[in-house]
Amino acid sequence: MPTTYTPELRWGDAVTAFEAAQRAARYADSTIETRLKHVRRFADGIGLSPWRVTYEDIRAWLDRESSNKHTRLSLRTSIRAFYRWAAASGRMADDPSEEPSYVTKKAPVPEKWRPALDAFRSYLRANGQPRTSVSVRMAQLSRFARDHTNLDPFDVGFDDLVDWLSEKRWKPETRRAHRSVLRVFYAWAVQSGRMETSPAEKLPVVRRGTHLPRPALEEEYRKALAFASPRERLALVLAAELGMRRAEVAQVHSKDLMQRDGIWTLTVHGKGAHQRSLPLAPNHVSMLRSLPEGYVFPGNDHGHISPAYLGKLISRLLPAGVTMHALRHRFATRVYAVDRDVFAVQQLLGHASPATTQVYVRIEESSMRRLVEAVAS
Repeated sequence: MPTTYTPELRWGDAVTAFEAAQRAARYADSTIETRLKHVRRFADGIGLSPWRVTYEDIRAWLDRESSNKHTRLSLRTSIRAFYRWAAASGRMADDPSEEPSYVTKKAPVPEKWRPALDAFRSYLRANGQPRTSVSVRMAQLSRFARDHTNLDPFDVGFDDLVDWLSEKRWKPETRRAHRSVLRVFYAWAVQSGRMETSPAEKLPVVRRGTHLPRPALEEEYRKALAFASPRERLALVLAAELGMRRAEVAQVHSKDLMQRDGIWTLTVHGKGAHQRSLPLAPNHVSMLRSLPEGYVFPGNDHGHISPAYLGKLISRLLPAGVTMHALRHRFATRVYAVDRDVFAVQQLLGHASPATTQVYVRIEESSMRRLVEAVAS
C-alpha cells in the first residue's frame, strides 16, 4: 500500500531542495544553517503542507512564536528566503511571504475554515484563475468565515447565507460579488464530495444598481498633472487618455510596448487574464520609450507596484471623492463623444458587454437638450 505523502514528508523534501539551492547559490554556511533552522521551526509549528501556506498563516505563526522584534525579523527573513526560492523555482504560483495588496489588519481566518479555504484556493489556481482573482475571492470568503467563526463551513445553511448578505450595507456590486463567490465555493463543495447540495444555489438574484457616470472633470485632471511627479504623470495619462484600470497601469512593462508597420501599440493585461492592444498617440510613445527596461512602476507586488497603492498615490492628486477610476470614466466619455461608437469604446476599455460600457459614458446635458429641441414642435 502506498505511503501517504504527509506534510512532514513534503517539508522534508522541500527543505532538502532548499538547502541544495542555497549552497548552489554560494550563501555563507552560517546563513544557510540559520535559515534551515528557522524553516524547520516553522514547519514544525505551522501544521500545513509547505505549498498550502498563506500570508495570513505566516503572520499568525510569527505572532504566536515571538514578541521579540529582532527574533521575529530574523524568522521572517528566513521564511521569506524559503518562499522566494519556492516561487522562483516554480513550486508555488505566488510567494505567500509577500504581503498581498488586499491584506488589511484583520483577525485571522478561523481554524475551522482554514482547510476548506486552502483546498478551494488550490482549486481556483488549478482552474487557471488569475492571481488577482484568486486573492479577491479568498478575501471575500475570509470575510464570511470570520463572521461565522464557530460554524463549520459545510454546516452552513441557506438561511445563514441569506441572513449574512441581508445584514450588510453594501452597494449592489459588492453584494453581487459576495453572492457569486459563495455560489462558486459551495458548488465546488458539492462537486468535490464535501456536501450533497449547495446552500447557495438558490440565493436571491441581486439586481444591478443604477449608477451615473462620474468622469473626472478636465480641470481636475489638468491640476493633477501639474502637481504630479514624472511617474505619477504617466499613470494619470494611462488612466485618463487610454482608459486603463489601476491594476492594468501597475503592470505595464517595457515588453508590452510594440511597433508593427510603424504603428505603436501597448499590450494591456486586463481582468481575468484577458489582454487587449491599445493604439498609442505620439506623446504616449515618447513617455513610454524614455523609460528603462522592466516594469514602468516597479515595486514589491511581483516586481511592480500594487494596484491599491498606485490608486492611493493618484487619488491624493485628485479632489476628495475623485478616484483614479474616474479618469477611466473621463476617457470613455471623451472617446464616445468623438463619433458615438459604443462598440469601439467597449473594445478600448476591455469590457465584455456594451451594457457595462454605458455605465462609464456621461452624455452632456447640452447634447440631450439639442436632441429634445430638435423634435420639439
